Amino acid sequence: MRIGVLGPLQVAGAGIGAARVRVLLVRLALDPGRVVTAERLIDDLWPEEPPEHPMAALQSLVSRARRQAPGLIASHPAGYLLDVPPDEVDAWEFERLVRAGESRAALALWRGPALADALGLPFAQGPAARLEELRLAALEAAGPSLPELEGLVAGHPLREGLHALLMRALVAAGRRAEALEVFERIRVRLADELGMDPGDELRQAHLLAVRDPEPRTNLPARLTSFVGRGDDVARLRVLLEGGVRLVTLTGPGGAGKTRLAVELADSLTARGGPVWLVELAQATAVRAAIEATLRVTDPVAELRGGSAVIVLDNCEHVIDEAAHVAQWLLAEVPYLRIVATSREPLDIPGESLHPVTPLPEAPAVELLLHRAAAARPDLEVEPREAARICRELDGIPLAIELAAARLRTMPVSALVEQLGDRLGFRGSRTSEPRHRTLRAVIDWSWNLLSDQERELLRGLTVFSGGATAEAVRQVCGGSLEVLSSLVDKSLIAVAGDRYTMLETIRQYAAAELPEVTAAHARYYTGLAETAEPYLRTGDQLRWLAVLDAEQGNLDTALRRTDDPLRLILARMWPWIMRGRRREAAEQAAAVLRRVGPLAPAGRELAHGLCMVTVTGEITEAVLESDHPAALNCFVVASLTGPPQGTVALTESAAERLGDHTDPWTRAAVGLIAGIVRFEYGAVAGTEDLLLPALDGFRATGDRWGLSYTLHWLSLAAENRGGYAAALELAEESERFGAEISGLETPAGPILFLVRLARLTAGTDDLAGAASLLDRAWQTAQRADEPLSLARVLHVRGELARRSGDGQAAAELLRQALELAGADAPAQFMAAVHVELARVSEPGEQLRAALELMADCPDRTARATVLEGVAEFCAPPMAAELLGAASALRGIAVDREDVREALGEQAYREALARGAGMPNPERYALSPASSPW
Repeated sequence: MRIGVLGPLQVAGAGIGAARVRVLLVRLALDPGRVVTAERLIDDLWPEEPPEHPMAALQSLVSRARRQAPGLIASHPAGYLLDVPPDEVDAWEFERLVRAGESRAALALWRGPALADALGLPFAQGPAARLEELRLAALEAAGPSLPELEGLVAGHPLREGLHALLMRALVAAGRRAEALEVFERIRVRLADELGMDPGDELRQAHLLAVRDPEPRTNLPARLTSFVGRGDDVARLRVLLEGGVRLVTLTGPGGAGKTRLAVELADSLTARGGPVWLVELAQATAVRAAIEATLRVTDPVAELRGGSAVIVLDNCEHVIDEAAHVAQWLLAEVPYLRIVATSREPLDIPGESLHPVTPLPEAPAVELLLHRAAAARPDLEVEPREAARICRELDGIPLAIELAAARLRTMPVSALVEQLGDRLGFRGSRTSEPRHRTLRAVIDWSWNLLSDQERELLRGLTVFSGGATAEAVRQVCGGSLEVLSSLVDKSLIAVAGDRYTMLETIRQYAAAELPEVTAAHARYYTGLAETAEPYLRTGDQLRWLAVLDAEQGNLDTALRRTDDPLRLILARMWPWIMRGRRREAAEQAAAVLRRVGPLAPAGRELAHGLCMVTVTGEITEAVLESDHPAALNCFVVASLTGPPQGTVALTESAAERLGDHTDPWTRAAVGLIAGIVRFEYGAVAGTEDLLLPALDGFRATGDRWGLSYTLHWLSLAAENRGGYAAALELAEESERFGAEISGLETPAGPILFLVRLARLTAGTDDLAGAASLLDRAWQTAQRADEPLSLARVLHVRGELARRSGDGQAAAELLRQALELAGADAPAQFMAAVHVELARVSEPGEQLRAALELMADCPDRTARATVLEGVAEFCAPPMAAELLGAASALRGIAVDREDVREALGEQAYREALARGAGMPNPERYALSPASSPW
């Protein structure tokens, strides 16, 4: 508002100081845009005694007003006018809003006594009184709270309308005796002061206070249990009892909006007012349906006498009229509350939306089990099977109830097989036609869509796991307006920055759209290629999150694209980073089945990476590439291949890529070389290669490279006896690994956690180690990695032994061996056998460990096993095995107890003999040497 007179004068952009100038502007504001004659202004401004020269005084006053509020006052031969349209004066806008029924908006304009600057002048008294009367009428229509009403009644002790409202509010609050006291008080006052009896409105309020309090309602009685929405009822009651007058329950068909609305309305019957369910599913006119339900021709007159609740059920097909009727009723009936159910909002002022979403798994399972027991009491449904059924059905209550009904005639396994045909599940004979099947439920929404909405909804079925607005635009070409309309109509949902669709709706709307399918494959291939370079930078976490969000779409695109090798090349490195090698192998095998054994021209590298991922065979295209996934093949080879071939591959890669222009590639080559040196070469020189690699990965910000480089640096530190440094490096490695691993921690980071736990146990912090193992166990279970679980059991066994519980340790270690299986790495199996030897009969376990290590290329693993075996040998042989371990590690290994037992000279000679042994494991296994 430019001009405010509902309270002290306000003029936008101006400060008006002089009192007479303020009065002039107030007077002109009563007739905005209309000429007020000079004579009228003089009479109104100086009602008792005009100045000696009234016209000159008026002109002077106008001049002052123009200086303080430029551009507001215009001249006319007959007088002056306020040169603004009426809707820029708050009093005029206030009156318009009140007469339009928008009481709350009108009251928001009120700042104090109307025409406050001119209240002592006769011209202001009539308009001020009229505006005050309108304010009171607006207050009555707006339905003030009980405390507000009590204050208004105290200020207007003879106003019948306010007393009637107060009485109704007290009745609604269950305070009938107080309502009767209010009536008696005003009845006496009206008789004493005005000599009149209470009017109709007060008498109606009196009848409400004395009549039977039982509520009137047409709500149906409950036939089945109400499951899973108790919190919703509680929240909605708080809203409706706290001043919200319109709540709209929105959601897809079958989500349970009507059932929730009826339960909510039933819980409100204790408020004392009538509760009406107006069913609109078959209606063509909303007001007519309300009149038919209430059995009246004037619903406002019927509802105004109390605090009624109306449920407008199924508004979506008559949404425009439902919105207008709801707004009309709320404006006319102060204490009315409306609960609407609709697949889209009414979109009127004061509406509070409550989305009714599919049920979470726990209440969905509860619902299924309840309904299944009712359909077939002797049937037992396993909770896991029930959870799967509910997930497949999107947690939609109607779908779950229809599925449960089918269990009356079929086993659970048969129902599971039919979940793909859920749209045909049929309900009871008495169900409404639109609720008879899931297809009918969605038909109801589909038939209300425009052609553009239907086209976009069909296109959206191409996505898996949702899509961003940009993806929808690029793939489907749909406008944001149409997309928003589908959200409003509960056919798709918004979660964060993604648009999602229930699988049930996807099945209904799915169609053959070759152009959209091709566009989807192109878009996500481009996205994967855009993301891939960033995965080796400090921005990698953001891009990994993008790829995680698009996992379903990337998998779908890989199945559909005409060029799967192009897309799988961009996806290889993120799979490797996350340790998802099994997933990579499965996808690579599927691609190879499509493209065949020969690489298409231009796709040799991608084909070769698929081959090495599936078969382990490294092709020439991979050997000659600097692609990160190709470099990773050298890492894999360094851990699994024969020493001679691995060293040759590494030397070739280092020679070819050591001076590469890309710092990440140089760092990766250094990491590979460091791993190979640790495994097969001079272990003591490992750090000379790994430390520069660490600097390179820090410079690029690559957490994957940092995690793995720190892991191998930790191994190198432990190998030379630096246990404190090894623990510190392992902790830092695990932190970076956890950042990269995401929600489903894969095998690599679990390995880091397990090693960190073992090092922590080495510092005698057994509680800290156990906590780390608990984390590792939980993540290994989520990843479903048996070997990772076995690694956790191995270290748990070690902790049990350190705690003095040898029996528990032996049981844990045997479980680890069984879980790992025959294909587990020899290094791991040997380590478990050595640990088991410490808590059980050692002979069999030590022989198994030595046999596993006899042909193993891993020098540090062999050294560790020989040191463990030495614990069980007589001093001469123990010293020889320690000497062999020292040669393998590249550093001296010492045991003081053995030195003391043999003496210095004999100890040194035995160490030397062991260091020169070509195969110490075979020596220890020979019948002549074995002490077992």
